[in-house]
Amino acid sequence: MSSYQVIAKRFRPQKFSEVFEQEAIVQTIKNAIRLEKVGHAYLFCGTRGTGKTTLARLFAKAMNCENLTPENEPCNTCPSCNEITSGHSLDVIEIDGASNRGIDDIRNLNETVGYAASGGRYKIYIIDEVHMLTKEAFNALLKTLEEPPSHVIFFFATTEPHKVLPTILSRCQRFDLRRITPEKINSKLSLVVKQLEVVVDPSALNLIASHAEGSLRDAESLLDQLLCYEEPPITLEHAVKNLGIVSTDLFFKLDDAVKHRDFGAAFSLSETIYQTGCHLQHFLESLTNHFRTIALTQMGEKPPHTEYAASAQAYTKHHTLEILDYLIDALEKAQRTPFKRIHLEVALLHIIRGSQKIPLESLVERLENLKNQSQAPVLKGLPPVAAIPESIKAKPPTPKPIEEKAPPPPVQEAAPVEEVPFFPNPPPAAAPDTPPAPATPKTPQANIQQKIKHEQVMRFASVELNGSLKQ
Repeated sequence: MSSYQVIAKRFRPQKFSEVFEQEAIVQTIKNAIRLEKVGHAYLFCGTRGTGKTTLARLFAKAMNCENLTPENEPCNTCPSCNEITSGHSLDVIEIDGASNRGIDDIRNLNETVGYAASGGRYKIYIIDEVHMLTKEAFNALLKTLEEPPSHVIFFFATTEPHKVLPTILSRCQRFDLRRITPEKINSKLSLVVKQLEVVVDPSALNLIASHAEGSLRDAESLLDQLLCYEEPPITLEHAVKNLGIVSTDLFFKLDDAVKHRDFGAAFSLSETIYQTGCHLQHFLESLTNHFRTIALTQMGEKPPHTEYAASAQAYTKHHTLEILDYLIDALEKAQRTPFKRIHLEVALLHIIRGSQKIPLESLVERLENLKNQSQAPVLKGLPPVAAIPESIKAKPPTPKPIEEKAPPPPVQEAAPVEEVPFFPNPPPAAAPDTPPAPATPKTPQANIQQKIKHEQVMRFASVELNGSLKQ
């Protein structure tokens, strides 16, 4: 059987300069080596495939290298570097934290710490997935980790640093590794393809890089799988079929259905998805990423494909954000529902129907404008003059000539009036049987204004309930 090495192992970085997207960490490590300020414990955190164990091995190489370069890079030619590269070094001990997680394993480690290095200057322990250690094992490691012998260095790697005890974190120098960008992954895959002398379509490499989610090891494993699927040249169609990735043409068909309000397209797209054998969860994740790209396009960023410019015009910003919020909930429910196909069809129907729905923010804005118009000052309960057509505006009355009136008749002297005595007491109250005075009725114009305002508010409120506005 041939001794074939997978791409991830064959092209693993052997120098600090070959590590992607971790420039700050690499610079700190190289300066620590140059200034001879190397600590006794380091913790590398980050997602899978970002280079945690690789950095630990490179650090171990540089500490025990016999011919360190002026750039503080391991030479990769001395016996120590070769032993570390092949994994047979007695001075670099790699421990799997998931398999050796008990207190007995850590007790054995503490017993061997006191022994000197066999060939190199330092004895280095690399514990991968250190968060898997039990609480008792962590406590057993504390004393050794805080005051190890001068020739011992600990390197820890974990994908879940929040599970590591704070007492361990306080004794380590922590480095958080970033995800590798798709552009860096694409450039790395291009170098790998060039060295392997195989022909792969650049669009297929770009698809692998975007599908890897920031993990270079995942991208190299996908490329390894793709090279076994079909003889070169490898095209984009080969990558889509082999990796089970949903074609973007389905998403653009959905955008076209939204433009034309074609509800039947939801069922035809669901049939196509099920015939291709695509997993529901993966399709919803891809659909969510599709609308995320539309949202970025609407905010002014350059889309990855020219078709996204037309798709962004089929949705408003409110509609796009509402769809993203709905798809996040649909992803969670898709894991529990037994009706996978119906769940997918309802999600597609919701997206198509949502284009007819008026956003709540727009409805509130219209109601606020209506309220401001109804509270505008009016004269005697009538609408402003500007709102009345010219044809029915009231004309000012024409003044009439003043007619001469006849002189009034002479005033006769009235009979003398008997004087009435003044009483300081108030007049007697009205009889209890006297009915109260009737209230002054409102003017007809005010009643009409209130009725119009009420009808308009009810009309706009019904828009939100019905979900559409009839033109």
